[in-house]
Amino acid sequence: MRAVVTGGAGFLGSHLCERLIGRGAEVVALDNLCTGSRRNVAHLQETGRFTLVESDVSRQIDVEGPVDLVLHFASPASPLDYLRMPIETLHVGSLGTDHALCLARDKGARLVLASTSEVYGDPQVHPQREDYWGHVNPVGPRGVYDEAKRFSEALTLAYRQTHGVDTGIVRIFNTFGPRMRPNDGRAIPNFIRQSLAGDPVTVAGDGLQTRSICYVEDLVTGILKMAESGHSGPINIGNPHEISMLDLANWIVKLAESESPVVHIERPVDDPTVRRPDTTLARSVLDWSPQVEIEDALLRTIGWFREHAGAPPLSAHDTEQILTGRRDSH
Repeated sequence: MRAVVTGGAGFLGSHLCERLIGRGAEVVALDNLCTGSRRNVAHLQETGRFTLVESDVSRQIDVEGPVDLVLHFASPASPLDYLRMPIETLHVGSLGTDHALCLARDKGARLVLASTSEVYGDPQVHPQREDYWGHVNPVGPRGVYDEAKRFSEALTLAYRQTHGVDTGIVRIFNTFGPRMRPNDGRAIPNFIRQSLAGDPVTVAGDGLQTRSICYVEDLVTGILKMAESGHSGPINIGNPHEISMLDLANWIVKLAESESPVVHIERPVDDPTVRRPDTTLARSVLDWSPQVEIEDALLRTIGWFREHAGAPPLSAHDTEQILTGRRDSH
């Protein structure tokens, strides 16, 4: 099998490439490295079945030879990134998705689109089922990411109906694990980085808002099951284990054996109050459910950060300024 992974040098993309290589596939990763890193996939080069092409998929996708599978995972995914790169985020969700779909159409390949739980916005239905249309503010600060993904879903379905492209859509819920950037602004890398440094652990608002967190190993298994299934989706892929941000922060401080205090900062605009997937469809169609215990997954991730994460820290002040929209994102 020969697979193309857009965003292949990013957090999720690199784990997908690694798993595909482990299954004997040949992989071409496309990444403009705006949030990805060559370091994430350097170990795959020695296999002889991996190629990293530095390329902006919003401009074009040109892959020679046969392609059996396209995994479209190119996009800024953390709030700090898509608030810093709003136009690029909209472009990769629209133009980038169109180019990926054209590649799948021309090569006769299956395409799996990485959508997101953000299409549900700040949900008024809990847990979130795939037939829920969502509650999204299209002109709020998160709209550039939310609407890019909602458009990409609509475009994927249009290619399936109009051109007969074999497509599948996965809606990915909060995921964590090794290779996350310590300063990317998302909760778990923030909490781990701050705990290991002995800095105050910053929780937005009162911390009672919830998320459902899934280990990257489990998520990749679900995505590849979707790729093999032929199902059109959308299908939620995530862990139904729901936890408040305050409890998660305290848990990470404890697991990191840190003495960091937990402090509160202003809550970002349009920050969802609850987030938990209904995974009934994933269980019934894909025979998939998360297998790694959350505490074990957090310990693995903390261990990786201890050993590998050396990025300069982003201050709590900078994080708050960007997330609450009080700093120019350009």
